Formats: sequence, C-alpha cells, structure tokens
Amino acid sequence: MNFRVTKSVVLAVAAAATMMSAGAFAQDKPAAKAPADASASRWDIFAGYSYLAPHGTVQVEQSDGSIQPVQYKSVNVGAIFSGAYYFNKYVGAQVEIGEHEFNGSLGGQDNDSFVTGAAGLIFRYPTADITPFAHALVGAADIGGPEHEADTWGPALTVGGGMDYNTPLFHHHLAIRLFQADYEYMHADFGPVEFGGRANINAARLSAGVVWHIGSIVPPPPVTLACSASPASVFPGEPVTITATADMLNPKLKAVYTFTGEGVTGSGTTATVATANLAPGSHTVKCNVTEGPKPGQSADAQATFTVKAFEPPTVSCSANPSTIKPGDTSTITATGVSPQSRPLTYSYSATAGSVSGTGASATYSSAGAASGTVTVTCTTTDDKGQSANSTTSISIEAPYVPPPPTVSSLCSLTFDKDKKRPTRVDNEAKACLDDVALTLQSKSDAALAVVGESTAEEKAPPKHAKKHAVPEDFAAQRAVNAKDYLVTEKGIDASRITVYTGTGDDKKVEDYLVPSGATFDVAGATKVTAEVKPQTRKPLAERHHPRKKAAAAQ
Repeated sequence: MNFRVTKSVVLAVAAAATMMSAGAFAQDKPAAKAPADASASRWDIFAGYSYLAPHGTVQVEQSDGSIQPVQYKSVNVGAIFSGAYYFNKYVGAQVEIGEHEFNGSLGGQDNDSFVTGAAGLIFRYPTADITPFAHALVGAADIGGPEHEADTWGPALTVGGGMDYNTPLFHHHLAIRLFQADYEYMHADFGPVEFGGRANINAARLSAGVVWHIGSIVPPPPVTLACSASPASVFPGEPVTITATADMLNPKLKAVYTFTGEGVTGSGTTATVATANLAPGSHTVKCNVTEGPKPGQSADAQATFTVKAFEPPTVSCSANPSTIKPGDTSTITATGVSPQSRPLTYSYSATAGSVSGTGASATYSSAGAASGTVTVTCTTTDDKGQSANSTTSISIEAPYVPPPPTVSSLCSLTFDKDKKRPTRVDNEAKACLDDVALTLQSKSDAALAVVGESTAEEKAPPKHAKKHAVPEDFAAQRAVNAKDYLVTEKGIDASRITVYTGTGDDKKVEDYLVPSGATFDVAGATKVTAEVKPQTRKPLAERHHPRKKAAAAQ
C-alpha cells in the first residue's frame, strides 16, 4: 500500500514545527527546565518536516531508443512520523514512517517518490534540557520514478540520530526535535532495463519537528541496607553475628551480599566475626548488597561492635584454724573467681613458716616460725596473665613455758622441850621428818634444804666458859641431826640434803623442798660445814622419883 501526503499537509507540519521552535526560543524569560530528577518518558511521538537527498540511478529508455542512466532528484518536501516505546530510561523500540514525494508542478522530473516504513531500536540519553538519541531501523521502501517507473517495494535500512530540546510547555510533555540526520539505503527492482532495472539508492535525510512525551519511566527506588552486630559488646573469643537487611530490592534480580572486616566470614544476609584474635576496642564490619548477576543498584552500610578486655580475677583467702601452736599446721583455702570463667592457677607465700600446695587448698606449716602473727598471701592468676591477691592471718601461740620451780616450805621441827638435850630429834620431830621423807621419795628429783635456828641466848658464850672458848652451834647441830635421821632412818640419799643455819631467833629447824631447777635462796641461810657431826640419838634415861622409892621400901 502506498502512502501519499499533499503539499499543503507537508507545509503545515513544517510550519507548525517552525512556529513552536520560534515560540520556545522567543520567550522573554528563559524556559523553565525540567526537574533534574524528572523521569524519562515511556512513549515519544514525533511528527515533522523531512528533506531527502537520494543518490542513485536507474536505466531509462530514451525516445531515440537508447537507454541512459537517470539520477534521482532531491525531495525538498517530506513528512516523517515515528513512535518510540522505551523499555527503560535509555533503550526502546521505534516504528517510523517517512514520505518524500516530488511534485512536478514545483519543477524537475515528475514521479520521484519515496515512502518508507521501518522498525528497530532507539537509544537515548535524557537530561533536563536536551535528549540526544540514535537509532537503527530495518524496513521497506516504496520507491517510484524517477521517470514514470511504477512504485515498487524494496528493502530499506536506516541509521542515524538527532537531538531533542525539552520545553516546559504542557508540563514538559512537548519537545522540539532540533534535527534528525539519517543515512538510508533503499533498493528497488523495476524489472527489465528498459523499464528501469535495479536501483540501489544511498540517501541522506534531514528532519525536524515536534515530539510529544507520553507517560514516564519511574526509576526504581534506591536500594537501602541496614547492618547490625549482635551482641554489640563481647569478650575475646565470643562470636559476633552480623546481619544485613536490604530493602527495595528488585525481586527479579538476585541480591549478592558481601562483608568486609577482620575475622569476618559468611554468605547470604549473615556473617560471623571470630573475635579471639581481635584487640580490645571498637571494630567495624562493612556490608554491601548488589543486585546481580550484572552490576545493578547497590547499597553500603556498616555495623560496629566492641571487644572488651578480660576482667581480672578476684580471690579470697582463709585459714582454718586461724590460731595454732608452734609446729602445728593450718589449711589455707583460696576461692578465685574469673568474671569470664577463665582457667585459674594458685600460688601462696607466707611471712614466716611455709605453704605447700598449688591448688585451691594448701597447707601452712609453722615449723621454724616464731610465735606471733603470720600473714599468708593467696594469689590467683588466669590464663591471660592477670592476677589478684588476698591475705589471711594466722596467730602462732607462744610455746608453753612452765613456771620456774620454787622452793616450798615443809614442816618445822621444834627443839624447846628437852632442856638438857636441845638439839635432839624427839618423837614429835621424827613425825615431821617422816612426812618429809615421804615427800622426797615421791619427788625423786627434788632436794631438801634443812635450816637450823638458835636463840640469841644460845649464840652467846656460857658465863663460866673458858676464855676463847667457842660456843656450841646449836642451829647447825639441830640441822645436821635432822639430816642424819633422814639418811640413817629413812634411807634418803645424803646428797639430796643440804644443811644451813639461819638468822632466826628460835629453837627449831625449817625444812624446804627444792624442786629440780629451783635455787634455794632463803635470806641469811649459811651452809653448815662438814666439821659439824651428827649426834647419836639415845633414848631418854629413866627418871627416879623419891615417893616411888619410899613406897617400894615399905
């Protein structure tokens, strides 16, 4: 089917394009620009004026019967229409119809005509002010002429491009195509040479007009990404989970997540951080999501977490018992606690004595330690080298020292009844000495001090004594006689008995028990020399009474 337009239609379209162009540029104020973020149109409908300059020949039979090549002429009046549907902001499909027909009434040869119909791809780069574009079309051309050749269809190829100016008119729906320049190749087979033969036409086409934008391509919303760390604070060795949450993803595209950071491993929307070798402080993991498989929209985010330093352990220390005797032991108990349950070791020291053991319980020995207070230090250390100390005290009692032995008084012997024998050990004195002997026998390590006393009268020399006569030492004799009784009558070892004279003014003998280790230190006591010998103890002589004799005589 052939398409034709009249000269008036072509001129009207051209005039409209020219007027709108002039109106747009003749405004007093600069044309308002489309918003920078305005979306590109979904449809573009173009109509305008077109000039075609074909280059090619056909064989035409002349009136003299000869066949001569005839050139196609330029067509100054033409119209062009196209519609483009864009798949996205940059690429679309286009259908285009062009008509260029030479009218003989305007001069030149009659019957040069070109009607083309083609379809193909169009590429554009829309901006707020201008939109350059390029297209490649494949279709057919209905070619007539140049000299009465019948209209014939043949293949046609079109490659070219142009530029549109985006006006603010009709809310930015109207644009002016400043130019469209195309190269067209057309082929027609008119039959035998005498009817035209084959025509291979290379043509240049220039066009201008108006473009109407319909609809819009809403750009996909930007992809968003949130990244979080759980838990936000850990100790070295505790894992951290990183979770990436993306929004506004294209469900038709596969989302690819990546994580970057020290110790980070994982895939999909989660990753794990190994913190065993991380230094204490704040750490950051970078997260990224990209729509794939080809590079598409992407978003970045990051998550932070803190690695805390291990807390040092604590320890308490106790001793049981806390008071011991010299040489005794006490059990030391250390109770260590690590806030992060780290393994603990124990050690001990003491200011005196020694501690044995390396576990939570040890033994303190007071051997070699002086009496008093001893401080025991318990130390616990974790596997990170952090330690804590605690102390406990043990009181070591002073060793028992028995009181020094003291001299004790035993019974006393009196010598004031026998006037004639004032140093004789009588029966009453014997009773006392018998008790003394029993005491010495029960205390075999004790000694006996016997202290004799005499009166001042006894110490004075006798009135009728010879000059330079030594008075009798009654005190010494009494002590020696008492010792002699114990030795001879009671079998007491003589070496255990020491005799003394005292300074008292009395006729008696005092007996003192001297335990082992004690010192006899009675004031005024003087040892009796060996010159004083014991007196033989004789029984008393029978007394004669005159009355008894007279009675007997009768």
